[in-house]
Amino acid sequence: MEPTGDGSEAPQPAVQELPLTVDVALANAARLLHNAELETNLPLMERLEHLADSWIAIARTIAERS
Repeated sequence: MEPTGDGSEAPQPAVQELPLTVDVALANAARLLHNAELETNLPLMERLEHLADSWIAIARTIAERS
């Protein structure tokens, strides 16, 4: 993070975030599911799958609203 340059100490993100779209949400879900497939720790694998499910639900909500 980089300083704002206006005298305040609040950090600014170093990169610009992408707007949240169906494609971005599904890409996040796919990334998490891929990592879950590679994971040998069962509790972590299940947690990654639950996070992917959350991203899929977000994608569904965005699609319904548009």
